[in-house]
Amino acid sequence: MPGPAGGRQTCPMGLSLVVRGGTVYDGGGAPGVAADVLVAGDRVVDVGTAPAEHSGLVIDATGLAVTPGFVNVLSHAWPDLLVDGGAESELRQGVTTEVFGEADSPGPADRAYGDYLRDVYEASVTADFRRLGDGLDAIERGGVAPNVASFVGGANLRYLGAGFADRRLSGPELDRVGGVLAEELQDGALGLGTALIYPPGRYADTDELAALCEVVADHDGLYISHLRSEGDALLESLDELLTLNERTGVRAEVYHLKALGRRNWPKMRQAVERIALAREAGRPISADMYPYEAGGNPLYACVPPRFQDGGPEALAARLADPAQRREMAAALRTETAEFENLFLAAGGGSGVLLPRDLRDGTPARGRRLDAVAATLGMDDAEALLEVVARDPWISAVYFFVDPANLELGLRQPWVSIGSDASAHPASPPWSERGTHPRTYGTFARVLGHFCRDRKLFSFAEAVRRMTGLPAETLRLPGRGRLTPGSYADIVVLDPDAVADTATWDEPHRYALGVRDVVVNGVPALSGGMPTGVRPGRRLRRAGS
Repeated sequence: MPGPAGGRQTCPMGLSLVVRGGTVYDGGGAPGVAADVLVAGDRVVDVGTAPAEHSGLVIDATGLAVTPGFVNVLSHAWPDLLVDGGAESELRQGVTTEVFGEADSPGPADRAYGDYLRDVYEASVTADFRRLGDGLDAIERGGVAPNVASFVGGANLRYLGAGFADRRLSGPELDRVGGVLAEELQDGALGLGTALIYPPGRYADTDELAALCEVVADHDGLYISHLRSEGDALLESLDELLTLNERTGVRAEVYHLKALGRRNWPKMRQAVERIALAREAGRPISADMYPYEAGGNPLYACVPPRFQDGGPEALAARLADPAQRREMAAALRTETAEFENLFLAAGGGSGVLLPRDLRDGTPARGRRLDAVAATLGMDDAEALLEVVARDPWISAVYFFVDPANLELGLRQPWVSIGSDASAHPASPPWSERGTHPRTYGTFARVLGHFCRDRKLFSFAEAVRRMTGLPAETLRLPGRGRLTPGSYADIVVLDPDAVADTATWDEPHRYALGVRDVVVNGVPALSGGMPTGVRPGRRLRRAGS
């Protein structure tokens, strides 16, 4: 049985687990080596040759790859993990650490913002945790298969300062939320996460963000951001992030790097070049991506921000006003720098997929928006607003990424991987909800399609991008590597068989090829099936 948490035993007879006979990839990018992985308690004590006699459980990895557990740098799984901590869609891909915080996080929040988050995630869970640590501790107490960590959500802070008001924070308000951020960083938060296309986070201007980034820099945290624009103003928005790094010294990362809409596709190469130049100058800038040509966003994100000032209730009232709805529709049909027009970036209704029926029973699952518009007797823009009015929290899949740009980004050695999705079993009630294939396929798709089939990078490099690179960037000590003293988060998989099976039409399908997953020295997946044991922990940033 595993020894005490954090214990490190070196006596062969004290081994709790041996992964024998595989090809070990240590997470640093080096080629694989034939070796055994020896584990005592929750730690790797050696990578070499196991003694013939020992007391540990043996996992036979002959003919298979043995890697560190994968780190999902962009997960939205925390509400589902409060209900079911199994994270089966991710566990079956080898993910052993889920990282939250794009825009929102499980705390700090008050009751009103907690109610809003429950609506956003369509979940009946507690979401008003006073502090981020309270939310992460609640996930761990409930039993969770992977480890969990989080950024402080910028939207959480913005709401605590000014609610959904589209205005600058006052000096005292900014001081207060900066103090909350500092407390969270001292307690182990990874840094600050923002999504600057969604209210209320988008109402923060560059000066406000700089003040918060100074706090993050003081704690060696990471500022990570869904840029203010990934389309018409992509380069200007990237420059904002680079400016924050230059002004404050904060380490910075771009969430899901991409260029939205055909007319903006040439900007992807320019964005990559700007990040590469910054890195060559010694600046700590990085990015992450998901390996799909379509993204997923709430449909309400298409509505111009000025109509969302005041929050969801204010938007609902404006949608009920025919004159304001006509104004919204006109804005949706027009190319403008006013807001990130996801609707036009996807080419209109034909590029927007609705993954489930509307709450009022209107058939929409698996249909494009233009087909739903025809059913409603409206044009695409009018139908989008009607869908939001009927079902405010519905998400959609938007086809707006150039396949060549996707491969360009994934080739960059400073790009790690995040699903931008939840984690749950492929069974009711989760399988009755709409979702994106990335929920079940992100990491398997990188290893199978882009590494093995497209040969964008070596297997060792693919492993580094999902293990050592994110663990170092996030400052997660002892994670992301298979070396003596590291935590025993281990994956055994078949590089020739690993594959994603989730599709746009059938997204609730597990990936293939991952056979065993060990979290903190305890098997959580064995023979491709969950063991039911949930050994995950709350993780804290190094130095906190």
